[in-house]
Amino acid sequence: MHLDWTALGEVAAVSTGVTVAVVVVFALGVLGIARVEGSRDSGGGSDTLGFAQAGLCFLACAAVVAYGIYLIVPQFH
Repeated sequence: MHLDWTALGEVAAVSTGVTVAVVVVFALGVLGIARVEGSRDSGGGSDTLGFAQAGLCFLACAAVVAYGIYLIVPQFH
């Protein structure tokens, strides 16, 4: 049995990188929601930037998850 250690290392590196990126993007989405709550508590300001930030970040996370499911499920190909 022969293992391609280079390919295994590439898969591990890409998986780790994508996981860290999704977690960071999700955290930025949570920060956007926190900005909305902060502007509501302070009594002024616009909620638009926080909602836009959160929406784009959560949409990006959902797109990555959907792409992963697309790659795993063979009926989608």
